Amino acid sequence: DDDAIRHLIALNLELEGFEVHTAVDGPECLRRVGEVDPAVVTLDVMMPRMDGWEVAARLRSNPATQHVKILMLTARAQDADRRRGSDLGVDQYLTKPFEPDDLVSAVRALAAAVRAPREDTGDG
Repeated sequence: DDDAIRHLIALNLELEGFEVHTAVDGPECLRRVGEVDPAVVTLDVMMPRMDGWEVAARLRSNPATQHVKILMLTARAQDADRRRGSDLGVDQYLTKPFEPDDLVSAVRALAAAVRAPREDTGDG
């Protein structure tokens, strides 16, 4: 929800080799996810026009986006907030203020989980 934080996140991830696309609010995020098909989305709870909870719920309920890993990056650090994130299918929850290295590590781990080969189920 904050230009400075958004730019800081983008810069730190780009410096580590990630391709980064940004959005200024929830509806724009959902549009961009449809265009870009990212491996990982970082969200803040407090965003204009549509909060991060609603964006996460919509990402999880849409078959075309339910595979996207979600990193919630927010100042909302109460246990109830973390539980709500877990209930919505948020994959990782970081609280502000955050260390850039922690952000990069979290995104790297989530992206690696997306790229990891799927286990053979033996159904063939």
